[in-house]
Amino acid sequence: MANNTADHPPGNSVAEGNHDGDFGVTVMDLRELMELRSAEAVGKIQDVHGDVQGICRRLKTSPIEGLSGNPVDLEKRHAAFGKNFIPPKKAKTFLQLVWEALQDVTLIILEIAAIISLGLSFYHPPGGDSEACGEAASGVEDEGEAQAGWIEGAAILFSVIIVVLVTAFNDWSKEKQFRGLQSRIEQEQKFTVIRKGQVIQIPVAELVVGDIAQIKYGDLLPADGILIQGNDLKIDESSLTGESDQVRKSMEKDPMLLSGTHVMEGSGRMVVSAVGLNSQTGIIFTLLGASESDEEKKVKKSKTRAAGGECPVHLSLSLSLSLSLSLSADGIALEIQPLKSEEAAESEEKEDKEEAKPVKKVNVTKKEKSVLQGKLTKLAVQIGKAGLIMSAVTVIILILFFVIDTFGIQGRTWVAECTPIYIQYFVKFFIIGVTVLVVAVPEGLPLAVTISLAYSVKKMMKDNNLVRHLDACETMGNATAICSDKTGTLTMNRMTVVQAYVGDTHYKKVPEPDAIKPETLEVMVNSISINSAYTTKILPPEKEGGLPRHVGNKTECALLGLVLELKRDYQPIREEIPEEKLYKVYTFNSSRKSMSTVLKNADGGYRMYSKGASEIVLRKCSSVLDAQGKARVFKLKDRDEMVHKVIEPMACDGLRTICVAYRDFPAEAGEPNWENENEILNDLTCIVVVGIEDPVRPEVPEAISKCQRAGITVRMVTGDNINTARAIATKCGILLPGEDFLCMEGKEFNQQIRNDQGEVEQERLDKVWPRLRVLARSSPTDKHTLVKGIIDSTVLEPRQVVAVTGDGTNDGPALKKADVGFAMGIAGTDVAKEASDIILTDDNFTSIVKAVMWGRNVYDSISKFLQFQLTVNVVAVIVAFTGACITQDSPLKAVQMLWVNLIMDTLASLALATEPPTESLLLRRPYGRNKPLISRTMMKNILGHAVYQLVIIFTLLFAGEKIFDIDNGRNSPLHSPPSEHYTIVFNVFVMMQLFNEINARKIHGERNVFEGIYRNPIFCSVVLGTFVLQIVIVQFGGKPFSCTSLTIDQWLWCVFIGVGELLWGQLISAIPTHHLKFLKEAGHGATKEEIHAEELTEGADEIDHAEMELRRGQILWFRGLNRIQTQIKVVNAFRSSLYPLESPESRSAIHCFMAHPEFVPQSEEEARIPIIEETGDEIEIDPLPSSSSAGAEGGGGGGGEPPSASPRSYESSI
Repeated sequence: MANNTADHPPGNSVAEGNHDGDFGVTVMDLRELMELRSAEAVGKIQDVHGDVQGICRRLKTSPIEGLSGNPVDLEKRHAAFGKNFIPPKKAKTFLQLVWEALQDVTLIILEIAAIISLGLSFYHPPGGDSEACGEAASGVEDEGEAQAGWIEGAAILFSVIIVVLVTAFNDWSKEKQFRGLQSRIEQEQKFTVIRKGQVIQIPVAELVVGDIAQIKYGDLLPADGILIQGNDLKIDESSLTGESDQVRKSMEKDPMLLSGTHVMEGSGRMVVSAVGLNSQTGIIFTLLGASESDEEKKVKKSKTRAAGGECPVHLSLSLSLSLSLSLSADGIALEIQPLKSEEAAESEEKEDKEEAKPVKKVNVTKKEKSVLQGKLTKLAVQIGKAGLIMSAVTVIILILFFVIDTFGIQGRTWVAECTPIYIQYFVKFFIIGVTVLVVAVPEGLPLAVTISLAYSVKKMMKDNNLVRHLDACETMGNATAICSDKTGTLTMNRMTVVQAYVGDTHYKKVPEPDAIKPETLEVMVNSISINSAYTTKILPPEKEGGLPRHVGNKTECALLGLVLELKRDYQPIREEIPEEKLYKVYTFNSSRKSMSTVLKNADGGYRMYSKGASEIVLRKCSSVLDAQGKARVFKLKDRDEMVHKVIEPMACDGLRTICVAYRDFPAEAGEPNWENENEILNDLTCIVVVGIEDPVRPEVPEAISKCQRAGITVRMVTGDNINTARAIATKCGILLPGEDFLCMEGKEFNQQIRNDQGEVEQERLDKVWPRLRVLARSSPTDKHTLVKGIIDSTVLEPRQVVAVTGDGTNDGPALKKADVGFAMGIAGTDVAKEASDIILTDDNFTSIVKAVMWGRNVYDSISKFLQFQLTVNVVAVIVAFTGACITQDSPLKAVQMLWVNLIMDTLASLALATEPPTESLLLRRPYGRNKPLISRTMMKNILGHAVYQLVIIFTLLFAGEKIFDIDNGRNSPLHSPPSEHYTIVFNVFVMMQLFNEINARKIHGERNVFEGIYRNPIFCSVVLGTFVLQIVIVQFGGKPFSCTSLTIDQWLWCVFIGVGELLWGQLISAIPTHHLKFLKEAGHGATKEEIHAEELTEGADEIDHAEMELRRGQILWFRGLNRIQTQIKVVNAFRSSLYPLESPESRSAIHCFMAHPEFVPQSEEEARIPIIEETGDEIEIDPLPSSSSAGAEGGGGGGGEPPSASPRSYESSI
């Protein structure tokens, strides 16, 4: 096929009927080309296309101008090469969600009981003589009543259906929200392409084959491409190949760029060669999709299949790896199966037997359970156990009482005809028992958590927090430390040059152009214009009178601004020397902390321009341009003097200092060895040192003082000079005068925390971090070490919860290690966004404070709901239990209980979980990990209100008929009509709950429970809605709800008793909690011993040793999957049979993987594929060069990324 293309003129390579006929190359040609690597690929390009330009010609695109952007052309390209989109996995249908909701054990028990009850009510025993069956039967045959016996069973079934539908609807809307958020993240993902010679940003989904894309440090490549121009380009391909080493890309050696890989250093341009399902990532997902549909088929075929009759494609897949990814309720569970070979017939047979059983799922947690989840799980289990015991005891007592009464006291014998009647009684008792259980178990809890988190996430969007992992929202409420970047987060990231040292003169403001020697000015302007990314520009303001727009690296923008202030223009210089003419570029990275560009002169010599952090570049300068524009020798003492007189004063004003220099390599000396950086970056001539101001955001000092009041320590971690950092920290209020806080540089920090072998020691770290407030000139490795040290530390009680901000590629490990990682939405690289939990869409520190507020609010909302829910549970269980024991019948019927459960669970969770946060949340300290969910104040409220409600209900139950002068409803026969007596009991019960819902709005013992109630319209509408429904049920509910309509007087009494709840609440809050010593707290977090035991196994992950082994295995398995080179060859062999599988149905498993930071719901988050960092204690993070917003390039960075972040793109996106 390839030769075919070479022999014919472009355009004739395919039959004219095909869309591909418009281009000189087909999808398959490109797909085959992209499967090759390095020398093989270069050879193939040369053989078939001549060179990359040849591919561009066949794709009808210009390497300089790009595509025209004409819609017809773009449409043709979509038709020929596909769209840059991988279809997501199908969402669960509503019916599937209904089926899942039906799996609830208590609901199943209720359904069975209701069906038995229904069946028995239709069965009338022939000639069952009433008298013979004892008193039990009396009243059963009341005229018309026997026919109504089916109602209770039907009503229970109906209420079960309602509960199921509500649950399913909640899940469905939750799923819909996640998908909405996902698509929003995808839409925000933009990529830079050249169209019509203009550099524009387009959404990733709009990329087409033939686009010329600009790639730079920190990008996540959204499509496959071939390099057409590159500077010092290094790619992290670990997400595809599992190799952690960075791969150098160049036109000569390896021009192939793959989707889903990260640009770790350098920049360049590529022509897009494969998108969507044809890209390397897409192919892997097609495989996973096929594998999943095969698994399903296999299970169906398992009974009929012959040993060898397996479809070939499955074989190829099982060769690479049989990995079926099943999205279970707890997220992605990996089912790992052994590789199969033909000989393994016996294991096949065993497997056939086992296939019907669900495979054991291995959940791999990313971090330990979120604090709140841990506490809730524990609490729910405790309550569930208590409920189960109570319900069992209730049923046993009822049955014993009935049996002793009928066969003992009345002395009856069991007659066959009476059996159905007795069984009806037993079923009735069983239903009462189950309803006790239903009321005892707080199913509303998970719902309250979900609603609260989903509501918060939605609202946090408005506060510029894009939450990617749900639990991060709640963890933020417990944060005790924030490690923040300086540039862009605390400062405005709008940099301007305000001071300069040039020609032996220190100018306190930018000098006039004529004050500088023309020769010096010339070399300075050239150096700045050429030695900066050509994507960095200053554009005219959008609005009249606005500030000019800074595009690209902000530090470079400041330098280009200096050129403009000196009445010069950088654009003509760049046009004269386009990027193709740059001989060699050393891009900025955090180990160099400088950037250099080499040009070849006409005479065969070379000139190199450099810029970077002043103290680093000055160390490499051997001369400096004087007032005459001549180079003079620059000695060690000159340098010390300059540091002392120029750089330190600038830094103390909070300025970032950058040195611009150059070096000439004479032609006579021949071509230097460009790989020997130490030799090359030496012997420089300093042109100018500038001081760049990045003003502190005006709202930051107040935000930081709010954090300090709320008990959160803010630390600044920056790559800047220590004096600059100290000045900014003082302006922000991180450093306060008179406080004994530490400011140190990365180097000193490492000396203090490492032992002689260079290993970090926790004891040493523990002496440093509590007082540390500013870490300057730090690398991302230092940031990671600091974060890990604070999290692992046991010096302060309770364990610290750390939030971290990051923007550079190398901040990934620290962002992942932190409890909550914040990535910058504007300045952040794709890699940082992908490692983070929350994206700050405005890069502003104040948004972090908002996140803290929302996090604490989530915690409080759930506590409010618990306080309310547990009061209902305690009262309902005790009433049902004692009522059943004393009167052989629960005063609250099964259907009433279900109604109470529905309103009290679902509706109350909606009402209490959507309370908006208030500033007062920031006036208390963080709760911490082991603070119980139910404080003593809450326990006082729960028990206090339960006492009031129980006294009222028992009074009504045993003396209600006298008070209201109505018939006694106790001891009524089996199918008797509903009594006014029990209706009043039910109505009063519901009224008390309604008013107690208002009490539950406050959990810290505040008096005014109505405060801010109008700010929450949901709460008001839920309370009013419940009230209206209650009226409908009581007045018109009749037999199914066991209610009879009440008079106006009776209604007023019910409401009056309900209002009593509010008055009683005031009385309770008047009692000081500290006098009630007997009150216990409940819902603790993990105890210290448990935590310690957990930490002994694998860095605080809740995983046992067997699972640990599995994890290591998983990584190897995943590596296996990742070795594309081998895999693709295997797949090629079966390609013909793969295509039929590529129907949209078979691809349903493919998650939208393309370049976007994936939003994973919290439940899924717990079961993600492990990242290497967590696989074993022996893997250390390499102290690789790493970024920060350091030195020369603000927010620049690059350098190696530790392997810890490698399979991340998989991990978050499958």
